[in-house]
Amino acid sequence: MKHSDTFQRFLFDNHQIRGELVRLNKSFKDVKQRKEYPAPLQTLIGEALAASVLMSGTLKFEGILSVQARGDGAVKLLMAECTHDKKVRAIGQWEGDIPSESLTAQLGAAQIAITIDPTKGQRYQGIVPLEKNTLADCLIQYFEQSEQLSTLILLFCDQESASGLFLQQLPARNNEAKDSDAWNRLTQLASTLTADEIHKLDGESLLKRLYHEEEVTIYPEEPVQFECSCSKQRTASTIISLGQDEIYDILAEQKAIEISCQFCNELYRYEKSEIDQLFGNNSFH
Repeated sequence: MKHSDTFQRFLFDNHQIRGELVRLNKSFKDVKQRKEYPAPLQTLIGEALAASVLMSGTLKFEGILSVQARGDGAVKLLMAECTHDKKVRAIGQWEGDIPSESLTAQLGAAQIAITIDPTKGQRYQGIVPLEKNTLADCLIQYFEQSEQLSTLILLFCDQESASGLFLQQLPARNNEAKDSDAWNRLTQLASTLTADEIHKLDGESLLKRLYHEEEVTIYPEEPVQFECSCSKQRTASTIISLGQDEIYDILAEQKAIEISCQFCNELYRYEKSEIDQLFGNNSFH
């Protein structure tokens, strides 16, 4: 299906309201297959993936946007990342049985961090407390607090797909009053959206069903795919940062140093000769 693994922007021509759609299929499955996640955590990961893609729509530069939550409940870590060119990855960590109720029951006491990490420039992080029962509602709270913009986020996830819809009220132009009636009307119509519709309909058909009385400009779809940013070079930098004393102590006990990426399970192995080369000291013991 053409609309699988895509991100798509749209704009209401007669209102200062923008929107985005995301549908993830193969990219979601590529993340899930890396680890045997319990069903409730699979759902959370799918929602976080879809959310990271929707929120990356605000990026105006090269970089990464991540959504991360650490808690003291059964779910210890939830993290999803999306780059400016829509490469995604995600991970979850858990202990014991995960309840299938609210996000607060699953994560316990937690905060959600939204981090924007540009390739060039300063890193930014916003924090929102986990006070809502769903990830979508927590992220709506983040936008309303950090940007003071009315926002609607709807997230859907099943075993095959992770999808999302994003609406946001833009600042009024030329001191014109916000069309609050339009915002209420469009968000109420969005709330009628079903998981089956967003997973299966293409963007144009979906928006016509929801907003047949509105004039909507729909932009071309952008492909989304799973891609991990780990590399031999990055793991080598990690080894160097630990310092040669610690690394050679480890080598004294093991024949080689192995680093496994938590996101994709790629295994990087360094023999002693490679470690010597990294530190530029072939005679170190």
